[in-house]
Amino acid sequence: MTEKLPEYRKQLEEIDSQLSSEAVLSDMKQYKAMMQERSHLAPVIEKLEEMTRLEGAISDAKEMIHSEEDPELQEMAKEELSALEMQLEEATRQCKMLLIPPDPLEGKNIIMEIRAGTGGDEAALFAADIFRMYSRYAERKHWKMDIMSQNETGIGGLKEIVVSISGKDVYGSLRFESGVHRVQRVPETESSGRIHTSAITVAVLPEAEETDIEIRPEDLRIDVMRAGGPGGQCVNTTDSAVRMTHIPTGLVVICQDEKSQIKNRAKALRVLRSRLYELEESKKRQERADERKSQVGSGDRSERIRTYNFPQNRLTDHRINLTLYKLDLIMEGELDEVIDALKVAAGEKALQEA
Repeated sequence: MTEKLPEYRKQLEEIDSQLSSEAVLSDMKQYKAMMQERSHLAPVIEKLEEMTRLEGAISDAKEMIHSEEDPELQEMAKEELSALEMQLEEATRQCKMLLIPPDPLEGKNIIMEIRAGTGGDEAALFAADIFRMYSRYAERKHWKMDIMSQNETGIGGLKEIVVSISGKDVYGSLRFESGVHRVQRVPETESSGRIHTSAITVAVLPEAEETDIEIRPEDLRIDVMRAGGPGGQCVNTTDSAVRMTHIPTGLVVICQDEKSQIKNRAKALRVLRSRLYELEESKKRQERADERKSQVGSGDRSERIRTYNFPQNRLTDHRINLTLYKLDLIMEGELDEVIDALKVAAGEKALQEA
């Protein structure tokens, strides 16, 4: 692997040279792409340099073992050789992980959509519980969460909710949450104590920026209406709610949480842009079918990814056969163990395919 070091150094020099050119500095999209490439390449070079130093030290230790006549010094050299070889093995493993091409969406914020599926009121209540779980997790990570739109039920459930989440490593941490989440528990309304199974869907969309995707004004149809909600909530006397339709794709976004029509328009546009971006990225993922083998699940929202069994206090992630008996803590936002396991599994699969 270390024989590639001169080649990587040359690549880094070329990137640094281009980053200082006016052509790149004036093109924000190209600049961001090159900065991402640089941030991927620099730690690889650093790790290869460490491996080169270790290989040199190993060579010196072997030479000492063969040339040294003092048994005590020979033994010291053997111990040093053993430690150096272990360090080189670990550095090589780390370097292989670093060489995995980064996800082009890494570092982006997200739009998360949670929708109640099969199970009626119980599914809506579970959707509210899952939203609370992600909210608690976001608090732990010091991320910012902003509700874009929501549709509540009269008993505290959520038919659907759309939120933006921004902060460090948001997409990298939550990218594997897309799919069907199944719950098994006794509903509060169930008098016989029978366990019900319900489901919700979660979609995680990388939040697109204006430089990522262009939306032409002539491709939009915008309708305004009065906001409404259960129990008189969010009801306005002005036409502040916005329904935005993207004519070429038929995608529709409704935002009515803000009292200002302008704010609702801005939120609707953010959601629409991210959905269009996700459509484009889905097409690219489909075209790169071989690369999809290195993913933990397809990220398809129709794929059942996880089961939450409340009577057994059990969470099972079906993609990596992970079972934890601490559902009560996970529902309070302690998701790190689950998310870290998914990240490791994804890295190991990508490494096998590399």
